[in-house]
Amino acid sequence: MFISEKEIEVRYAETDQMGVVYHGNYLVWLEMGRTQLIQDLGFSYAGLEKDGYLSPVTNVNINYKTPVKYGDKVKVRTWIEKHGRLRTTYGYEIVHTDGTLSSTATTEHVVVRKEDFRPVSLAKIDAAWDNKYKEIVKES
Repeated sequence: MFISEKEIEVRYAETDQMGVVYHGNYLVWLEMGRTQLIQDLGFSYAGLEKDGYLSPVTNVNINYKTPVKYGDKVKVRTWIEKHGRLRTTYGYEIVHTDGTLSSTATTEHVVVRKEDFRPVSLAKIDAAWDNKYKEIVKES
């Protein structure tokens, strides 16, 4: 299983009144991790969009374990949890520098045509990308 890592330094603007990272900002971090994974594999989400496709999130699940605060550094670890004909599920861990688990998450995505949002198989638009996901997926 291939795991990509993206380091995040927490900015003050990402925290809430309690001094911890506001829960909605984790979604941004997941996107950063997903983008890093795609780049690490040699592909480009921007290129997918340029070709007329999008990959909207259809489901998100985040489990918060320990808080992250301003000035902390965390790593977003991202992998392919599942990859099927139409759906891809990304898995994530956000960990503190000492290895303590901050949160776990999954996001589910479907590739669609930009013009009409009709689902399309990644295999039909980029066989190499689809094959790479099949190669590194955690489970089939």
